[in-house]
Amino acid sequence: MQLPREVIVGNGTIERITEVSRRLGFTKSALIIAGSKTYDVAGKTVKELLEEDGIEVNKSIVESATIKDVEAVEEKIKALKPQVVFGVGGGTKIDVAKLSSAHQEIPFISVPTTASHDGIASPLSSVKCFEKPYSVMAQAPIAIIADTNIIMQAPWRFVVSGCGDVIAKFTAVKDWKLSHEEKNEYYGEYAASLALMSAKLVMQNAELIKPGKEEGLRVLLEALISCGVSMSIAGSSRPCSGSEHLFSHALDIIKPNYAMHGEQCGVGTIMMTYLHRANWKRIRKALKMLGAPTNAHELGIEKEDVVKALEMASTIRPERYTILNNLNLSHEACERLAKVTEVI
Repeated sequence: MQLPREVIVGNGTIERITEVSRRLGFTKSALIIAGSKTYDVAGKTVKELLEEDGIEVNKSIVESATIKDVEAVEEKIKALKPQVVFGVGGGTKIDVAKLSSAHQEIPFISVPTTASHDGIASPLSSVKCFEKPYSVMAQAPIAIIADTNIIMQAPWRFVVSGCGDVIAKFTAVKDWKLSHEEKNEYYGEYAASLALMSAKLVMQNAELIKPGKEEGLRVLLEALISCGVSMSIAGSSRPCSGSEHLFSHALDIIKPNYAMHGEQCGVGTIMMTYLHRANWKRIRKALKMLGAPTNAHELGIEKEDVVKALEMASTIRPERYTILNNLNLSHEACERLAKVTEVI
């Protein structure tokens, strides 16, 4: 079980980067992985602060999260042999840093510049060019330094996506429990409770999560970090990724780059909550309050795409048993589900 040793969230916390590095024993060398934008936003500051403390710092700018990017960073790690890798950016840059450092058995520190999904704290990495459209096991960050002042500068849509990803834990946990009951799969009560508590926290504080309000952003960041920890405890993405994520992955194949991951998961959660015979209207109400998409039109996709994604979802990860396997929906049933929940 890998868990972060340091989690620092708040305004101006980037200033504590050298203090954290020193405490963890990283006093000689570091490699920063960032995008060109995220390097300007935060990476440059990280580099300057570490260099002021006498640490030798190199950087690697990546613009996407593909296997080639991971391999290129790995080559750099092999050549430079840094003590630690810093992932500075949104999901993709952190995913590349996470996976490349894991392959080279070097610790990694997460410095998120957005709060769009739980990848900022999870041990899993989502990298394109794998045969699979979902995350693979990498390693958990040894530390997370989330500066709310930096994250608040990102477009508000990223925060909305992060909220959708956290709310998705409602159905992820239900699917996990169902798999335990039907297929005798391992089910961890503590990991499930942690994920569920995060979802409840975001829903209860939906009115607080507004542009420019640091308090609401802190709630979301703490929830996202808790979700990452729940996956580390479970040893898989089970407590945080169920049928709603499979729907999102299917949409990524059918209509790539139309909506954000958390936005798609939020819409998926509405429909999967209905299938689980739970209060789907409460989920939709919370998403609406946050300004998140609740239907196909708001996601920018066609009605047929939703139905097609619902049909495809259960085939994305055949080994992952969810309510979709349990009910085995026909084309007509998928259409009916999307209509009754007003997604189409």
